Amino acid sequence: MVTKQLLNGLPEDADLRRADSLAREIFSDVANKWALLIIEALGERTLRFSEVRGEVEGISHKMLTQNLRMLERNGLVHRTVHPTVPPKVEYTLTEPGRALRATVDAICDWTQRHLGHIEGARERFDA
Repeated sequence: MVTKQLLNGLPEDADLRRADSLAREIFSDVANKWALLIIEALGERTLRFSEVRGEVEGISHKMLTQNLRMLERNGLVHRTVHPTVPPKVEYTLTEPGRALRATVDAICDWTQRHLGHIEGARERFDA
């Protein structure tokens, strides 16, 4: 977690420890499983809604819509609507979204590296 020394000179909204901070709100938005999986699925690509849904197994239409809107609201995903019939809508990561993807990639790598350890711990805990 961020220490007070690291927060010197930053606005109060940058403090994740404060319940009313913008930083905590943003963290809460992007630190959910669907948002992380959508960010990972988009990667360096531009995808249509159905393509994102195909990449993120198990996500409902409603949850994908909500999360794409939230990511767009936070400036992490750019939504392009092409004036065709029916409208063609595409999603791509913005620069901040691509920067966040590097962190998401690290979380994915960590999960894969430690999967066996975590699985063993769960088995021991549940026994």
